[in-house]
Amino acid sequence: MSALDAGFFYAESENTPMHVGSVAVFEGPAPTYGDVVRLILSKLPKVPRYRQRVRPVPMQLGRPLWLDDPHFQILYHVRHTAVPKPGSDEQLRNLAGRVLGQRLDMAKPLWELWLVEGLADDRWALISKVHHCMVDGIAGSDLMQLMFDLTPDATHEAPQDWTPRRSPSGLELVAGSVTEAMTHPLQQLAAMPNVGSAVRAAKELADSSRTLARTVPSLAKQAIRPTARSLNGPIGPHRRWAWTEGRFEEFKAVRSAFGGTVNDVVLTAITGGFRDLLEGRGELSSEKLVVRSMVPVSVRRESQRGTLDNQISAVFVDLPVGLSDPVARLNSIRGQMDEYKRAMRAVDAKSIISMGNFVAPTLLSMGVRAALQAGQMWCQTVTTNVPGPRVPLYVLGKRMTSATAYVPINGGMRCSIGIFSYLNTMTFGINADFDGYPDVDVLSGGIRRGIEELLALAVAKAPGAEAGPKADSTAESTAGPSTGSAGGSAADSSAGSTAEAAGKSTAKRQPRSRAAKKTSAGAAR
Repeated sequence: MSALDAGFFYAESENTPMHVGSVAVFEGPAPTYGDVVRLILSKLPKVPRYRQRVRPVPMQLGRPLWLDDPHFQILYHVRHTAVPKPGSDEQLRNLAGRVLGQRLDMAKPLWELWLVEGLADDRWALISKVHHCMVDGIAGSDLMQLMFDLTPDATHEAPQDWTPRRSPSGLELVAGSVTEAMTHPLQQLAAMPNVGSAVRAAKELADSSRTLARTVPSLAKQAIRPTARSLNGPIGPHRRWAWTEGRFEEFKAVRSAFGGTVNDVVLTAITGGFRDLLEGRGELSSEKLVVRSMVPVSVRRESQRGTLDNQISAVFVDLPVGLSDPVARLNSIRGQMDEYKRAMRAVDAKSIISMGNFVAPTLLSMGVRAALQAGQMWCQTVTTNVPGPRVPLYVLGKRMTSATAYVPINGGMRCSIGIFSYLNTMTFGINADFDGYPDVDVLSGGIRRGIEELLALAVAKAPGAEAGPKADSTAESTAGPSTGSAGGSAADSSAGSTAEAAGKSTAKRQPRSRAAKKTSAGAAR
């Protein structure tokens, strides 16, 4: 197990289950439980880790190992349940909140899959759970999609017999770990530049340092910014879960009008959600107030796709919740992300991650657990954006209509937001501590309102918007009177037509967005 994966494994505790998950909804009728089991069995030879369990090394002399589970039983991992017919989205959220809030059995392979029947409109769902030490967001998409097909008439291989490999004894584990602990760092050091390239390496290091000094927002600057620390605190064993969504044409219309990337627009919408949350709590104390978010970044190269370990780093983005102007929020986030992109190109993030391989396993375990027990006040949330397919996916001939991600919380951060894109929709899965976020529906509704607020400003900025009373009324009813920065240079005609089309789409969605504020959150008790 890599150092980063071992960190995720050691982070697991009674109050901090460290699995990622998702809820996928399909058009019906639902397949039989037996069909789902046989499908998974046919795919397991391609993902051997799903038949392996984690075995710690005695006295933590080495990092945990992945070993075949001699008692592997597929019927334990693939489960069957239902909601009372006709099951609503709220009932599915409640069920998913309970299922995803429960810990995986750490003595078995670290995954579960739940078949859910009984949804209204002849639909059904799959709830999946996989421990974070098995996959990261990018690799996880590749592995989990093995059960998905690109056509409804795809065929699958018959399940194959499987024989687990013999597990080493405790003495063999200790001997192997001591040997690995001695040789692996030497192998890492052997790959470092030799004496002949020392000057060049020093120059590259100096260049990287200068780039970092110019581009990365300094920790000192972030340290003096007021953060919404009321969002930090102890985490209990129970969770609230809620979701909302946006459409790609909405984000693209905003991007065309104001610049930046789709991801910048997404983070700005999330900023609006946290602003509504803090305003509802009476804690919007300053224009300089920020909610600091850890944003995981994949450093996996194209040649490494599908490898069974985590290859991620992270950046820290200050979401400017104190700013009342949505465009000013977008510009702030865009500036931060642009700086991080330049810095990530200048620094070998993969080498930084691999430095964990030099840490003694016992110290790694103690360090991770101590950090999580102490908690932290630096960040208030995690927002992770996992790109999904833009083509329809099928399971056993049934088309997937939506998918929502579940991201764990830990370390004093009581809320995480998993963003997943599929076809023309981007979903926001909000996982929050039960006691810390009784108003999680305000956050989910605020994200949706933030999308519509930005879109209304983009429509108002489009060429000819002043002549179109429909566009004006949409902007006024959605964004309110405090949207004075909608002006500026006109977007080109193609951007304007996109924004106008998206504005019409938003106008049709207004009743639904107001209802989104009343979205009920899944609770696990």
